[in-house]
Amino acid sequence: MSTLSDLVQAHGRATDEDIDWLHLLVSDLQLLADLAFADIVLWVPTREGGFVAVTHARPSSSATLFYRDFVGQEIKPEWSGLVSAAYDSAAITDSSAPDWYEETPTRVRAVPVMRRLVPGAPELTEHPIAILTRHTNLSEARTPSRQELTFNECANELFAMVAAGVFPDLVAPTGPRRGAPRASDGLLTLDVDGIVTFASPNGLSAFNRMGFVGELEGESLAEVTSDLLENAIAIDESLPLVVTGRAPWRTDLEARGVSVSLRAIPLRENGERVGAIVLSRDVTELRHQEQELLTKDATIREIHHRVKNNLQTVASLLRIQARRSHSEDARDSLNHAMRRVGAIAVVHDTLSEGLSQNVDFDAVFERVLLLIAEVASPHQTKAHPVSTGSFGELPSAYATPLALALTELVTNAVEHGLAGREGEVEINAHRTSETLSVKVRDNGVGLAEGKVGTGLGTQIVRTLIQGELGGTIDWHTIMGSGTEVTIEVPMTWLRKT
Repeated sequence: MSTLSDLVQAHGRATDEDIDWLHLLVSDLQLLADLAFADIVLWVPTREGGFVAVTHARPSSSATLFYRDFVGQEIKPEWSGLVSAAYDSAAITDSSAPDWYEETPTRVRAVPVMRRLVPGAPELTEHPIAILTRHTNLSEARTPSRQELTFNECANELFAMVAAGVFPDLVAPTGPRRGAPRASDGLLTLDVDGIVTFASPNGLSAFNRMGFVGELEGESLAEVTSDLLENAIAIDESLPLVVTGRAPWRTDLEARGVSVSLRAIPLRENGERVGAIVLSRDVTELRHQEQELLTKDATIREIHHRVKNNLQTVASLLRIQARRSHSEDARDSLNHAMRRVGAIAVVHDTLSEGLSQNVDFDAVFERVLLLIAEVASPHQTKAHPVSTGSFGELPSAYATPLALALTELVTNAVEHGLAGREGEVEINAHRTSETLSVKVRDNGVGLAEGKVGTGLGTQIVRTLIQGELGGTIDWHTIMGSGTEVTIEVPMTWLRKT
């Protein structure tokens, strides 16, 4: 499905600033639908003089009128006149008679979306950048409760702010945070002095769970929260601005083991603040889950760090043992084992530095290449490593076998291909959505065509690439001199596991 930006750019004539404003508005479209108990559709003017729907919010507080999606479609003729009138007049326009949609009587309101040219300044765009339509189902008409009346009143105030270009607020948080409160979670209304004029049952219950006893209405929300946090050690500095409704921010209130997320929406009329809506949500369980995830992430990072330390200790012991060995074969075997352990340690070291279980394999391989000088030294070899292309990020389950396999191939290229001479070892990585291809090439003595080594290193590489990664590996001699080893690992196979 096309995004809002795609639809506006394809059909509309909005600027980048207009699109940014619409994105902010769309982030609160669900709130408007829930407060209005109605479907909300956002229309943008087209280059041909019509209107096209770019997004639609269905109310969670009542049944939707539109069961079929018409985002991306031209406006229906029965709504075109009302929307055009709101666009031309830049004023909220209501239908004069019930509008029938699929045999259901509805009431339609068109709200012009105006944008402030400069934040905090009164200048607006010459014409609305879009039109909101509110579609209310009249077939479910009944005597509304006080909560429904308050919700509708809040919706009307927000619609008026949209038409005045003061909603959405540019200083509000740019994106939804996990656990952000919704209208149905709990809603309080404040007057200009921060006194609660209405508290929904869910909003009152959230404060009751934190220890407040009594009715919120008629109380100063700032004083209520101060009493709840009397013994708190640390308090969010934005809390006073939120509970007085002075700033469109979010904060968390914690008392008696209960966490409540609060979001304030200042209500403005003629440029003056006249009150506020405060949305509340009990997010105790969410915060516990987040804390558990942080603890698990920290534990996993600590495990990787300790594994890395242990592997480095093993590598050091192997190095010491190799230096004390009197047998050349034993010394070479111990040095090989030390490098293999070191390659695995590099991966765990990288994993211990971040929360993700994916690793930047280019950074890992840079450290693996440092082994070349160490391998070349005792063989009177001068090797020049050349690395091209990019591996990208790889899951840890595949980074370890690949690092170990490439360590073996690079080691073999230096020890056997370039033994006693000067030359290059080139490693080229090429990644597509389907395959990771790696070529390790040296300009050494080369292998006899069709001949592949049978040593432990070759067996390790085959096991890792073919067995663990489900890939293929091919050895062949380059025309003239040198050996080229090609590895191909299917990325689709990696994703399935």
